[in-house]
Order: sequence, then structure tokens, then C-alpha cells
Amino acid sequence: MISSNDFRTGVSIELDGSVWRVVEFLHVKPGKGSAFVRTKLKNVQTGSVVERTFRAGETVPQANLEKRTMQHTYKEGDDLVFMDMETYEEARLTPAQIGDRVQYIKEEMEVNVLFWNGQVMEVDLPTSVVLEVVDTDPGVKGDTATGGSKPAIVETGAQVMVPLFISIGERIKVDTRDGSYLGRE
Repeated sequence: MISSNDFRTGVSIELDGSVWRVVEFLHVKPGKGSAFVRTKLKNVQTGSVVERTFRAGETVPQANLEKRTMQHTYKEGDDLVFMDMETYEEARLTPAQIGDRVQYIKEEMEVNVLFWNGQVMEVDLPTSVVLEVVDTDPGVKGDTATGGSKPAIVETGAQVMVPLFISIGERIKVDTRDGSYLGRE
């Protein structure tokens, strides 16, 4: 159990049978009446955000999230198979469980997986990943980094906007949060 006075950004709580993460909180002590805590909560499963007010000192159950480091081993159909690095157990995750960033996962990549009651809540990828360009328009002499950009397909199938001088076979660093080009590797 956690008191509403102890809410901080990133704290996970259980409400209505699901896990919510505190995005914003504000302790309010009005001149008249009792203090309260105004929060903005994000549902970890669905991503929906709600505003909720708690009385000061009200206790709510804290979510017991378990973080495991897992390695992507192979793909089976649409599912991605991950191996727990401590117990060597395998877990199959669907692209829906991973989210939009599934396009940046490559084999042997290590990710952090958050579990709640044996159920996958969230998959945290590294902030950047090095990928090989497999398809793009050829570079032309005189193309510079500031001259513009072109689309490139990387080894995982994701499309990344890269500078004009990047050619097929080069390894580039990509930001997994927004899919932007960070540089050559």
C-alpha cells in the first residue's frame, strides 16, 4: 500500500483491476477544507490517461511490477520470442504487446520487459539501436548532411529518413523513441 502523499512521477499503482502510472501529481491544501492530491494517471495496458483526485493520506495498493532483462532470439509467425537472461525461459510477445517500436527490434537485442501478475505490461527498448541500411536511393557525389534527406529501409523493415550521402550496406544509429537518424556507426 502507498499513501497518496507519497505519489511521485513514475510510481505505479493498482486501481480498478489494472495498473496505472502517475504522470503528474499536485498536492493541494485549500484555505478551507482538507488537503487532497490531484493526479494524472496513465493506464499501462491501454495508454489512456485520466485525472483523479485522492484525499491526502488515502492509501492505494502499489503495483508489484517485475522487470526482467530478456533477449530477442527469433521470430515465429507474427510473434517475437524472447529468452529470460536469468532463467532461460522463453516468452512469446505479439507486436501489439510491444507497441510501435517493434520495428526496431532485431535478433539478439536485449530489452527490459515489465511483468504484472505474470502478464506483460511494457517492453522498454534501448534509446538507440544500430541497424544496417538494406534499401535506399544511391548517394550522389556532392550530397551533404545538410542538403536534405531520403527514405531508407533498415534490416528490421523500418523506414528511416537519412541524409542523402547514406548508401546501402552502411550501419546507422536510430533513435527508437521517434525513429530519427542519429548518425553513422
